[in-house]
Amino acid sequence: MKNYLILFVILTAITGIVGFAGLSFSGIEIIRVLFLIFADLLIVTALAWFFFADSRKMKLQRIKR
Repeated sequence: MKNYLILFVILTAITGIVGFAGLSFSGIEIIRVLFLIFADLLIVTALAWFFFADSRKMKLQRIKR
């Protein structure tokens, strides 16, 4: 999860800077849409990283019947 979080932070920052810097070319709308997609994925990944524990840290125990 942490690797995806770092990836989406970088992609969101790059597309945000390029998309909203005042540049004008034919593909700017696609970059702005990509910014919104990466920002949403960043939020979902951050929430998943925050709320769900890493499976390696979990200690499994047997249930006695």
